[in-house]
Amino acid sequence: MKVYISADIEGVNGICNWNETEASHPEYQQFRKQMSQEVACACLGAKAAGATMVYVKDAHDSARNIDVSMLPDFVKLHRGWEGGLCSMMAGLDRTFDAVMFVGYHSPSRSDGNPLSHTMNTHLYHVKINGIIASEFYINALYAAYLGIPVAFLSGDLNLTKLVKAENKNIETVATKEGAHGAVVSRHPSITNQEITDKVKLGLSKDLSKSILTLPKHFHVEVAFKDHNEAYRNSFYPGCILVESDTVEFDSDDYQDVLRMFKFVL
Repeated sequence: MKVYISADIEGVNGICNWNETEASHPEYQQFRKQMSQEVACACLGAKAAGATMVYVKDAHDSARNIDVSMLPDFVKLHRGWEGGLCSMMAGLDRTFDAVMFVGYHSPSRSDGNPLSHTMNTHLYHVKINGIIASEFYINALYAAYLGIPVAFLSGDLNLTKLVKAENKNIETVATKEGAHGAVVSRHPSITNQEITDKVKLGLSKDLSKSILTLPKHFHVEVAFKDHNEAYRNSFYPGCILVESDTVEFDSDDYQDVLRMFKFVL
């Protein structure tokens, strides 16, 4: 079994401030370590479930966060940004049997996490077919586009509820609960062990039930905090400026949507 992990940081245990996500701040080192530990725990769970190969994409900011020395030696780590359409899912292809997400966070306009956002902090929201999209949803749809199931996600409690509403067969671990500008977390040793256990469980299920339903048509709305960005991005082929701060895009092919995201987000 070949398993793919996409890892972010804003959904790891305890993190609650932007300074803690940025390498230039001293607080970052603690949460870089926690991110690495949570990924390592997911890898161990995958191995226990029979994975013969685990491929990890470091998908936060510079994509140079995870300490590879903290990962099991059977893991491959993808660092940095390729620059392709897949972004946080770079390296994923149809040879993988399952996808997992570690350290993910609630979408923009959500009180589920003090660091809630979608793709970057310049956006008010991204909607797909009328629903505010999280980074999980954007990336899980890409997995569905390739026909690959999602076995597991860890992140804030609000996001785990959204994931369960999307597909109840996906195993989740809530690493913390958002409380407006704060978070409430259990001890990381507890949530770390839960990650290992739930990954093993998720990969041991009938994975055919864990593939997200791919819509037949994609109506995308991107609202920017700066109206100038909306105007500039309205010149991307297929984008229409519908409000001073909002563009819309339609396609039947999710790869077209990912291409638009590459240049507009």
